[in-house]
Amino acid sequence: MNWGWRRKDQRNRRPESESKTGYNEGLILTLTVNPAIDRNVTADRLVFEDRAHILSTSESPGGRGINASCVIASFGGLTRAIVTCGGASGSRFEELLGCCHVPVDLVKIKNDIRTNLTITDKRGLTVKLNEAGPRMDKAEIERLEEAVREKMEGAQWLMLCGSLPPGVPADFYARLIESAHKKKVKTLLDTDGEALRQGLQARPEAVAPSQPEAERLLDTALLTRAHFLDAARKIGAMGAHAVVLSLGSRGAVGVDGKRTWEASPPRIDAVCPIGAGDALAAAFTWALAAGKSFDDALRWGVAAGSASAKLPGVTFASLAQTREVYERVEVREA
Repeated sequence: MNWGWRRKDQRNRRPESESKTGYNEGLILTLTVNPAIDRNVTADRLVFEDRAHILSTSESPGGRGINASCVIASFGGLTRAIVTCGGASGSRFEELLGCCHVPVDLVKIKNDIRTNLTITDKRGLTVKLNEAGPRMDKAEIERLEEAVREKMEGAQWLMLCGSLPPGVPADFYARLIESAHKKKVKTLLDTDGEALRQGLQARPEAVAPSQPEAERLLDTALLTRAHFLDAARKIGAMGAHAVVLSLGSRGAVGVDGKRTWEASPPRIDAVCPIGAGDALAAAFTWALAAGKSFDDALRWGVAAGSASAKLPGVTFASLAQTREVYERVEVREA
């Protein structure tokens, strides 16, 4: 599998399209089928059967694909987000998108998009409550699918991110992966449940499950290092060319088809881990699009996730903040 955009004999040349980061990126499309308005609450503490006090509240546009595009854009990468949007909450969602500074294509639907609630205390303890999302009808699904296929032209990667709302069939991502193959567009699948299982059958270039998502997919608890390594290899055998299994504060395990890698972050004081997995997937894809090796892309992904977890609220680390952690991430072949 050729993970990079450039041929090996071009790696040492400085292309005209090189970005301000010093890397040569192709367009990374992200798809968020089930976006949300994220209501973020910071409390002094999270406890049972006693009162706590709200310290701050905020709203932001939520969804794995949107988060990924924000990270990629902040790194200087070329990205575009495709997002569904509808109802009164959709109007508020559009207003919030203005702070992302990312090109966005909105596919309008009839029903209100969802609102999710994240509560974090000063110690980093977090509770996240997600709604299921709006029901989409057949015409809306077809319109969304057509929009994605149209935007694939000229793209290098397509990131398929997040849950599918009611009405969207579980093979929706699988169909888009098959379409991407025909257009020579690489795909990264970042979802859960049956959408993940069926998406794997379409053989995406990469899949990025979290530990809980992998446990649900394999119907088994993952407790030890041996479990993590075995799980990543099993997921690869289910169809993905490469696997990035996110393990939170323990880093990640990566399988590139032939070799298995472990990436271990430095010890950090996590403030809010919500969104760290989105940052990991985004930085991993950004690095591959820039022509980096698989193990180095894994290192960038773990660095971005760890650096973002150090920040309050659902906040994503900058390239400079990520680079500082990157220097201390250890990658070794398992």
